[in-house]
Amino acid sequence: MEWKNREQSSNVDDRREGAAQRNATSEKPSSKRNSGLRAAGGVGLGGILIAVIVMLLGGDPEITTENTSATGQPKTDKSPHPKGRSAKEEEQAEFVKVVLKDTENAWHQIFEEQLDMEYTEPTLVLFTNKVKSGCGKETKETGPFYCSYDESLYIDLSFYDELKREYDAPGDFAMAYVIAHEVGHHVQHLLGKMEWVDEKSEDLSEIEANKLSVRLELQADFYAGVWAHYAEDQLGVVQNGDIDEALNAAAALGDDELMRETGEEVRPESFDHGTSAQRKRWYLKGYETGDLKQGDTFKAKKL
Repeated sequence: MEWKNREQSSNVDDRREGAAQRNATSEKPSSKRNSGLRAAGGVGLGGILIAVIVMLLGGDPEITTENTSATGQPKTDKSPHPKGRSAKEEEQAEFVKVVLKDTENAWHQIFEEQLDMEYTEPTLVLFTNKVKSGCGKETKETGPFYCSYDESLYIDLSFYDELKREYDAPGDFAMAYVIAHEVGHHVQHLLGKMEWVDEKSEDLSEIEANKLSVRLELQADFYAGVWAHYAEDQLGVVQNGDIDEALNAAAALGDDELMRETGEEVRPESFDHGTSAQRKRWYLKGYETGDLKQGDTFKAKKL
């Protein structure tokens, strides 16, 4: 993906260790569409299970952030090279800010042209190891996630390397897919889909609620593909091999593949994000059509 020396989003709250400041500049709406808490399960990494394991091993599941000083003010580091911040990490931060800006431009246009609506931009929170969100406290083991309560997506940049090392999904467009997927959850929130799923799930069994979650996640994959369509058609920044990188990442993060990789029995009734094949199919459909009407996974007979 062609991204260097391009415009970056200013909707970024940098809470990484050694961050000089928190630089989110966007104004959030004074009222929410729904007061309920909703944290979308990100790309699918089983964060709740990890939290339970930590608790059983004697760890503290109540994670608190460490980005404030004893006075309650954000920590600052005025050195030119903040502790633990490599040039590589700074380049990764720049990359995700560029991708976020591209999603902002894309969804403003898509909302206007296809929905006759105004798009509200989310905030990207960069953190190190652990973070406190509007939906609760999380660690990096949760993976990237979106919280509708504060309309923010959360990413520990170490996930960039984990994609390559742990999931065999290298490439900058693999990470771009992850960001676009979380922004896809924000789109669902703006359209009321996330809240609708929450309400429906309250009256369903765990198995039936998982099925609804799969449809929600696959739609976020579709929206990620819609963004890729825009990035290629309107910006011309998609390079040869980029879509393959995204599809590889989508496949690597399928429920069935994750279970096989961890030695678990593949149990379809426990899927909450979709299989590798399903995730690839819906991402590709979004990329090929760029049409939101094609992405109603909740009415689709075949996923």
